[in-house]
Amino acid sequence: MKLLTLRISLEGQPGTVAVRQDGDVLTEIDGFADVGALLQDPAWETTAAAASGATHALDGADLAAVVPSPGKIICVGHSYRNHIKEMGREIPEYPTLFAKYSESLIGPNDDLALPQESDTVDWEAELAVVIGKKGRRISEADAVDHIAGYAVLNDISMRDYQFRTVQWLQGKTWENSTPFGPALVTKDEFTVGPLMSSAVDGEIQQQTPTGDLVFTPEFLVSYISTIITLNPGDVIATGTPGGVGHAQNPKRYLQEGQVLVTAIEGLGQLTNRVVKEA
Repeated sequence: MKLLTLRISLEGQPGTVAVRQDGDVLTEIDGFADVGALLQDPAWETTAAAASGATHALDGADLAAVVPSPGKIICVGHSYRNHIKEMGREIPEYPTLFAKYSESLIGPNDDLALPQESDTVDWEAELAVVIGKKGRRISEADAVDHIAGYAVLNDISMRDYQFRTVQWLQGKTWENSTPFGPALVTKDEFTVGPLMSSAVDGEIQQQTPTGDLVFTPEFLVSYISTIITLNPGDVIATGTPGGVGHAQNPKRYLQEGQVLVTAIEGLGQLTNRVVKEA
């Protein structure tokens, strides 16, 4: 299944609803404001499959981040060999972990805000893992049972802030900077391996199979759950491949008016116009 979060008007007020995508039609999953809320239902798969609410056309739909308010967004650095090489580092023994917060998330077609304080805004295409079942100290063999599915994410990074210190968080979680979606594609319909890419104004910047990850989704679920309980709706951003702007010579960063497209075969794409933050 493909599950999305659709922005709608509720009694004249802005709201959202979880929907199931069937071809070009979106069907409301009654009683659930978004995909994150849906995942709190232990029977979410059955509930979503049986939904028969109001329908909407996919074309022109106003989509929010697929999970708008995850309890946790845990990101992985140095997770593709070609990116590790271009940044001049060694293959790590353990994942480099940092956090994002839900305020950073935007929808798959929303404008991407360039902050007034940074002019080194970089792209980082990533495969996102969405948790569907609570767990702590999950074995790698059992990790797949805790994964609801996958989505596309771009870990937009403000490089000047990121490298002010050895801790990256301040460059990684700016408000309204991280497109996420368009859909949660359930694990039965996606296997890690297909090509992931990012393009700026139609020029390909990153293009690497998702199967080239140093740390698999199953390993990451197991490793992170050793540290902290993973809950339904939590998100793991699994890292970016080579081709980021900061590693190019000369360095390249996002500019006002450009269009950033992030895609993973089988999961869909994010299309975000770059604008100056108001």
